[in-house]
Parts: sequence; structure tokens; C-alpha cells
Amino acid sequence: MDYTLKENERIEDLQCNGLKIIQNKKWFCFGMDAVLLTNYSNVKKNSKIVDLGTGTGIIPILLSGKRNYSKAYGIEIQPEVAKMAERSVKLNNLQDKIKILNIDLKNTLDFLEPNSFDAVISNPPYKLANSGIINPDDKKAISRHELKCTLEDVVRVAAKLLKQEGRFYMVHRPDRLVDICCFLRKYKLEPKQVRFVHPKVGCKPNMVLIGATKYGRPELKFDPPLYVYTEEGSYTDEIHRIYSSKGTLL
Repeated sequence: MDYTLKENERIEDLQCNGLKIIQNKKWFCFGMDAVLLTNYSNVKKNSKIVDLGTGTGIIPILLSGKRNYSKAYGIEIQPEVAKMAERSVKLNNLQDKIKILNIDLKNTLDFLEPNSFDAVISNPPYKLANSGIINPDDKKAISRHELKCTLEDVVRVAAKLLKQEGRFYMVHRPDRLVDICCFLRKYKLEPKQVRFVHPKVGCKPNMVLIGATKYGRPELKFDPPLYVYTEEGSYTDEIHRIYSSKGTLL
């Protein structure tokens, strides 16, 4: 297959079972939030999963190296980004395991069977559509702002896709935590675990990892905080362990 890179593209070695990914430096590249979410997602053997807003396809591709799931669908609304994710899937010979769907997230149930998935994962846009000046055609803006879908859209679709007791995993910003919990309960996804991610000890969290269960019993557990940097400015031992376990370069 021809893997000739397009303008501003590069192939990055994930250093995990030979996995690679195509990225475009002008659009966006996957960040730590995607790696932490992948690590946080407890995907069982032979699970069927959906990644809502898959972008480059990093989560299902990276998960394929560490989790023996049976099938993953990546939902991506931007045609050029979806095609790039498809090329990364083919680059890794994962066509039988990962399917990229270039569709509007809100229309996912027109293509995938409801109540049939074991896990849904999402690293959605964090910012509200009215936060700052936005170019609606800018790919970075679409990935960062709720221009094409809202937090409620993500939660609603996830709930419809999941089996009873299926799991939903998401990374988001702590200042949206009340909204997140309200939407989760509205759509019968019971928040079960939360972990705050802090830049370092003494700093307020800038990310939150969340796990919820469809029709789960009320019981929310708080995992120990995750600190990214030491006081000296280097990565903490836990961050090194997470990246080592994922096989992904820091």
C-alpha cells in the first residue's frame, strides 16, 4: 500500500508492538490526555468498543497493542482527519479490528446497533462553543470546542450504544465535572470512578478521568490523584510507568 505522506504529515512510531500513527502537525497531534484515557479504560478481552471523536485514531490503535478487544469503531466527523485515521489503521494492518466511520457523532445510531457495545471511550472537545473567537472550519477548533457536538451529545450517544453494565470512559476538564455528572445520570450512566490529573503537587487539577457504568448502582470512588511532573520538572514515576506500559514515547 502507498503510504506517501501528504503535506505536513509524519509517521510517528508508538513503540508499542510495532504500532505507528500518521499525524499532521498543522491540524493536531494526540496528547497526554489520549494516552492517560487509554490507560484508564479497563477494556475487557473480546470487547466491542466505540471511540467517539476518534481524531487520528490514536485510542483504538494504541489500545490494540495492549488490549485484546474484538472490534473497535472510531467515529470522526472531519473527512480529512477520518481518512488520515483510516490510513493509520491500514498502516498497522488493523483493518479487521478497527473501522473508522466518517459520520456525525449524533448520527452514530444510524450506523451502529444500540445496546450492543461493551465499552465507549471519548476524548471530546473540552471548550464550550462560545468560549473565545473561533474559526468554525479550523480543525483544531473543531477538536477543542463544542462546534460539531456537545458534551450532552457524547453522553447520550454513549448511553444508547452501551449494553447494560457497559462501561463509559472519558477525559475532560475538572470545571465541567458537575455538567458531566448531571448528564451521565440523566442518561442512566452512573459515575463509578473519578481521577484528577494535576500538573504537579500543589497545583489544581487540569484534567479529570471518569468511568461510568450503564444502569450501575450509585457508588462513586475517587482514585488517588495523578501528578504529571515532580517539583524538579521531570515526569513522575507513575507517568513513566503509564507511558512504558503503553509503549509510547514521552
